[in-house]
Amino acid sequence: MGELKNWLMPHVTVDLNFNTMAINNRVKSTNDLELKDRLVAINRVTKVTKGGRTFTFAAIVVVGNEDGVIGWGLGKAGEVTTAIEKGVEAAKKNLVKIPIHKGTIPHEQIAKFGGAEVLLRPATPGTGVKAGGAMRAVLESVGVKDVLAKSKGSSNPHNLVKATIAALNEMRSPYMVAQNRGVSLEKVFKG
Repeated sequence: MGELKNWLMPHVTVDLNFNTMAINNRVKSTNDLELKDRLVAINRVTKVTKGGRTFTFAAIVVVGNEDGVIGWGLGKAGEVTTAIEKGVEAAKKNLVKIPIHKGTIPHEQIAKFGGAEVLLRPATPGTGVKAGGAMRAVLESVGVKDVLAKSKGSSNPHNLVKATIAALNEMRSPYMVAQNRGVSLEKVFKG
């Protein structure tokens, strides 16, 4: 991608690279956060060797503080509990901050990861989390109370979790929009 220059204010540049957006949202320390972990899916993997079959487990886990911080992790081990613990540790190293506006997301967002496509839409208070499976775990962990969500394409929980977090990562709060445009917050809401 590149950099766009705002010609009204030449000293301001906007970086449109998705990777830097994700890095800017990263949460540095987890010491002061009370993170709750949710197990999204467990997959039993069988490896056939000369000596017989060996079973291992892969667990995808989502952790969040229900106040805008979320991370996901994948743990693989010979036992289920060990795989979940490894997934939680991996998720704690992968935390990002998501803007939440009045219990819902700031705007509509579509994201894809692999074969999974995700549509997130803000909802009025009292709607609840209208999402299924892996998306519900992610949205509840991040602290969204009201949202309409639809998954299209693949229902693979790994890709759904990654697509949902990618969609949440692209969210911009009204404060960020006002700062980028150089206008007041009232002008962002009222036009």
